[in-house]
Amino acid sequence: MGNDNGNLIIRNLTITPLELIHVDRFEATPPSSPPPGKHNGGISKIAARFTHNFKGTPSVTAAAHHAALTSGAPTSSHDITDLLVQPFSERTTDISAPGAEYRQSHLRLTFFEPGEESSHRYTADIPGPSPRSIVMTASPSPSNNSSTTNTTSSESDSDPPKEFTLIYIPTLHHLSIFSSASLPTWMSRLSPYYPLSSLSIPGTHNSPTCYVALPSVRCQAVSVTDQLLNGVRFLDIRVSCPGGAVPYFHDLLNTEVYPFLDAHPSETILVSLKREGTGKGTDQQLSQHLHAGYFTRDLDKDGRPRWYTNPTIPTLGDVRGRVVLVRRFNIDDSLKGEHDGRGLGIDGSVWPDNCADGTCGSGTIRVQDYYELAQSSEIGKKTKLVQEELERAAQQVYVLPGMPGGPQPQSGPLPLFVNFLSGSNFFNASCWPENIAKKINPAIIEYLCRDHGAPGKGPGQLTIGDAATGIVVTDWVGNNGDWDLIRCIVGWNARLQLKS
Repeated sequence: MGNDNGNLIIRNLTITPLELIHVDRFEATPPSSPPPGKHNGGISKIAARFTHNFKGTPSVTAAAHHAALTSGAPTSSHDITDLLVQPFSERTTDISAPGAEYRQSHLRLTFFEPGEESSHRYTADIPGPSPRSIVMTASPSPSNNSSTTNTTSSESDSDPPKEFTLIYIPTLHHLSIFSSASLPTWMSRLSPYYPLSSLSIPGTHNSPTCYVALPSVRCQAVSVTDQLLNGVRFLDIRVSCPGGAVPYFHDLLNTEVYPFLDAHPSETILVSLKREGTGKGTDQQLSQHLHAGYFTRDLDKDGRPRWYTNPTIPTLGDVRGRVVLVRRFNIDDSLKGEHDGRGLGIDGSVWPDNCADGTCGSGTIRVQDYYELAQSSEIGKKTKLVQEELERAAQQVYVLPGMPGGPQPQSGPLPLFVNFLSGSNFFNASCWPENIAKKINPAIIEYLCRDHGAPGKGPGQLTIGDAATGIVVTDWVGNNGDWDLIRCIVGWNARLQLKS
């Protein structure tokens, strides 16, 4: 909930305990009652842009202001005691938080990683020089030995320092700390025994539409390669099928998808394929063409089929370096005998249209895909539906073989949650994909930072299991280099690392 007293809230969403040990405060002289629209109006507008959910390119002014304010001596400096934030826990401090007014106040926070094998300190400024995420790296240890930093071994013998990503929301006085996963290889940290349905996976909707689509239907700002390099692992691809052929699909696979997997064999990519457009080909023709031309023919350098077309949800270890088919089309009768009569691909052929929460493939997929937004006023409803599906995904629990807790609690495998942030109305520019994303993406970042995985904080106040997000399918990520939403989704996989 909100923080009415204005004190800083710290939420640690990593597997590392972090102790706040020191705070420096930098204060600028506040403007003397600037009247709206007079004299200081330009400054007010600049400040507003950099203290709210701004998603553009940060200007030199903001970075210069931050540098000028924090380069001198702090206005005040305080050691902090007894403020340890355990993994996946939250602490409300008695530290007055920087607000959203004029960026006149900054805090320099110093954290210590307690433990016999560590002697690392980490420092970061909030707010940072831009409104996006802040990278917190290890800072040099002080020359003097304090009781806080004494260890049984030298720093050179301790565990290597970690890197963290911080997201500060000034209007809520809320600071979230995530592990800084290497986005091109974030799956490499995860146990191979987890099914894909137990992970937190970022995806994109209409993934290749950055290339030629009109603004009314363009859903992405950057290429598929850029998406993959920045953590996206679910691609939504719609293909036209004129007589069975699939234009552009061959190039997409051979110039973007396959090269990425060859260079990053620890990763897997789920590809949702749907027939769409004006082509006269049928689903059955499409299935035959894909099966003969790609699924059985395309091999990696070790001779393995590049595509995983089994109808069951695989473990990560089964599909590292491969493409997993999520099939949103019907298959020809000749292919229904594949995989011992179970068909081809994870079955999404009977997809519930415009649904708030539905299932397909005998419950294998659970989906939120409410997309018909007549007016921009409905974006709030859509946002709540996304949050509700995130909460349902967070309820799920998977127990690895050999882990305490006995057999898997569910009667069957976990469903694959597929949660679309997208929506549109071709006839209303305020509901074109980019404009919807400008509102939904920041709202979901806020939810993932503050409420996701916290008992009683979701819209349904459900119990919390592994707190995975499932597959979160996004629009317009990476615009002007902003990957914060993807970082938040990937960051929630740390909960599985803590568990295992």
